[in-house]
Amino acid sequence: MGTSIAVKMSKRLPVTLNDILKAQSRIKNHTHTTPVFTNCTFDQKYCRNFYFKGENLQKTGSFKARGALNAVTVLQEGGNPVPGVVTHSSGNHGQALAWAAKMRGLKCAVICPNNSPAVKLEAIQGYGAEIVMCEPTPTSRQQTCDQVSKDKGYHFIPPYDHNDVIAGQGTIALEFLEQVPELDAILVPTSGGGMVAGIAIAAKSIKPDIKVFIVEPQGKDVERCLTAGERLWPNPPRFLNTIADGIRLQQLGHVTWPIILELVEKQVFSQTNEEIMQGMKFCFERMKLVIEAASGAGIAAAMSDRMRNMDDSIQNVGVILCGGNTDIDHLPWYSS
Repeated sequence: MGTSIAVKMSKRLPVTLNDILKAQSRIKNHTHTTPVFTNCTFDQKYCRNFYFKGENLQKTGSFKARGALNAVTVLQEGGNPVPGVVTHSSGNHGQALAWAAKMRGLKCAVICPNNSPAVKLEAIQGYGAEIVMCEPTPTSRQQTCDQVSKDKGYHFIPPYDHNDVIAGQGTIALEFLEQVPELDAILVPTSGGGMVAGIAIAAKSIKPDIKVFIVEPQGKDVERCLTAGERLWPNPPRFLNTIADGIRLQQLGHVTWPIILELVEKQVFSQTNEEIMQGMKFCFERMKLVIEAASGAGIAAAMSDRMRNMDDSIQNVGVILCGGNTDIDHLPWYSS
């Protein structure tokens, strides 16, 4: 049954299960198989079995290493000379691409908003990449990136709207379902949608009845768009006012959108800053794990009334702890 679903999807979607399996083969010797954590206190309080996938312990501190390394590797497989790579990023994809470029012997430039967390900028430079600052808007990020790409001849590898990036992120689901085959649902913190698109393709191919849910900061309005079946976000795109800097982009990507529309549940978990902080605090205090606010959003979704009111058939829930690159000198509950 799973195979027939995978073949059916491969005719419609730009990324297939086979692409994700190839990505896993490319990156597995250089990335971590991240652990899965459980917490009995959490399960008892929220009345389901929760499994937390520790991508905060991935290379470079987030899941982004998977997609970046796969994309850079595929780029070099083409046989043409690659002078370097460039991207725009608030931090995690920038770190991941800088690391992947260093692994593959390439130069790298990362365009960062001038309000990016210092801890992430320092890490990007630590991997040997050049940082170019821009204004904190999606438009400025893309324009600056385009100019650097033109000036240096670097190949642009976007944070999410790229088939090889999506395939790399889909390897999370391959691992997760091998570690916890009984998963009924997965909660995925989402910015442009590369991770949730890749996870949905892999998970639904392997286990067609599994449900994949988006977790967003309040104001992203993905549920309204999914329900309407069309992109209703304002143009140009903007950033949300959220402590979860890794998922503050309001719009889903143009490549990721049709995948998400087809495979991801219409119900979306929308979390406030206070709820995100509560998720982070639980993880710090009870699970002894350092996570960033985007990961806290996933935990907040697991704690939410929407999850509490889910159908009883959903008993085993995966939560992606998508990153751990938080500035411990500026934790959100101390910033007010």
